[in-house]
Amino acid sequence: MIDPLFISAFVMGLLGSGHCLAMCGGIASSLQLAADKNRAVSFSVAYNVGRALSYMLAGALVAGISSRFAAQNTSIALALSFLSGIFMLLVGIYIMRLAATLQWLEKLGKTLVWQHLAKLNRYLLPVNTTPKALLYGALWGWLPCGLVYSALTWALTSPSALHGAGVMLFFALGTFPAMVSVGLASQKINVFLNHVWTRVILGSVIIWYGVYLLIIATDRLVH
Repeated sequence: MIDPLFISAFVMGLLGSGHCLAMCGGIASSLQLAADKNRAVSFSVAYNVGRALSYMLAGALVAGISSRFAAQNTSIALALSFLSGIFMLLVGIYIMRLAATLQWLEKLGKTLVWQHLAKLNRYLLPVNTTPKALLYGALWGWLPCGLVYSALTWALTSPSALHGAGVMLFFALGTFPAMVSVGLASQKINVFLNHVWTRVILGSVIIWYGVYLLIIATDRLVH
């Protein structure tokens, strides 16, 4: 049976595809245009595989560190459960576009991480080989993104680094349909994902799951 957290991460990635297209779609399209038809698909896949590998590395790092602390202190494990539930609510609100609940995270990530990593772009341009596309995707996997950071808070509650990497893998897989597809297919996926009822229904699912996690955490705190 697939872990419910993996499923939630996949759904969040799927719903966040519109956000991914806005932030990285131009890069993915430029790779497809720069390559000939025979290499366009391989460049696109390599870019997104690189992005997924960076997500998995980040998930493994945060889960590996947090699981060690949580194993030594139940209060830390409980606090991480509350944090995961709260971010579920923030993501649901963000997906439903009721409020820009994740922008502060993106600004923080840009200041602390991305402004330093972005300097490495010059070593990978032009992206004219599949290995370069893979590395370029791995670099852009660290682009400040509230949805990615929220998924990482879920990875924080993982019992091991491997489980944390799995959470982020499923998140990345959710973004693949929109990011890997080209042309009309990508536009149709984006239209579907940005339809108001799609956002409301699936955003509500994530919110209810967040509430469920908070109820469980509260029950543990009381008992």
